[in-house]
Amino acid sequence: MLPTLNGRIQTRVVLLVVVGSLWTLLVTPVLPTGVGIGASYAATFSVLLVVTVLGVLWELVYHGIQQFRWEKDWPTLFGLVTMVPEGLLVWFLFAGGAIPWVGSLPGWAFLIHFVTTWMWVFLIANGPMRVPFVHWRFNGGRLV
Repeated sequence: MLPTLNGRIQTRVVLLVVVGSLWTLLVTPVLPTGVGIGASYAATFSVLLVVTVLGVLWELVYHGIQQFRWEKDWPTLFGLVTMVPEGLLVWFLFAGGAIPWVGSLPGWAFLIHFVTTWMWVFLIANGPMRVPFVHWRFNGGRLV
């Protein structure tokens, strides 16, 4: 069974909150931010928050595009490649000052944090998550 729109949104949010937060806690101290640890955590968790909120909107866009596909779903590779437009949008929002509550985040720090977080979420969603949550596939991806 293919994940429903609601199921994809729930899965994205839960994975970003759980996996993304854990990874952000671990990776932030080693990122080349050039600022104190508190400011680094504020910036990286802001990135995670913005990715989560915009991710819900992206799912609506992806759902609309998927309606033109025969099987109404993405190939797994498309799920990985969607990192590019999502990352660029978040970077432009941060670099352009559209996210007012955070200071600057150097490009390399953003890139390392965003790409590694995306990879962890992608790998866990397409691998280990399918073992303990076997019914996830039968409920259209919905967690409840």
